[in-house]
Amino acid sequence: MRVLILFAHPNHRSLSYAFLQKVIQGSRENPRISEVEVLDLYEDGFDPVLVFNEHKRRRDMHQDPRLAKYRAQLLRADKIVLIYPIWWGRPPAMLLGYIDQMFASGFAYRDKKGLLPEGLLKGRSVVCVSTMKGPALYPLFWLHNAHKMLMRRALFNFVGIRKVKFFEFGRMESPRGRQEAKLERVYRYFKRI
Repeated sequence: MRVLILFAHPNHRSLSYAFLQKVIQGSRENPRISEVEVLDLYEDGFDPVLVFNEHKRRRDMHQDPRLAKYRAQLLRADKIVLIYPIWWGRPPAMLLGYIDQMFASGFAYRDKKGLLPEGLLKGRSVVCVSTMKGPALYPLFWLHNAHKMLMRRALFNFVGIRKVKFFEFGRMESPRGRQEAKLERVYRYFKRI
């Protein structure tokens, strides 16, 4: 199995970065995982800003040469891991900008007759590891599970990825947030998948 880890947090002293280290450690100790590739969107200088004009059209985005290396990473991956904080009930703009550009028509899906397109990234699976300051049940009850609906239904199912697992950890800034236990849980998951 080949794993691509997308890391979307600007601070390498953050809890998200600690989760990144645990995902890497568990993956490298897993004999079923043959390759671990990490894309730190901030460190890589990924430009999340969409630009469309008379020279750059949305329908051609799947051929943008600037994004070729990122498309190759996604195509190599069997499992895509996203690690990010939840800010204002959703992933950071950096990750959303990556999604806007990478999950483009002609690469991630193809329009066809009918209501839904043909997903072109079938056969892959996704794990989302996210942290938030608020309580863990806040997104479920207050936001009607908008984060998970966005990621699972509006994005991954749309492009053919049906297997999506979430580690959504709340109260991460609290001294009683059980951060070490949650880090260990993620490590163990990747060590044995």
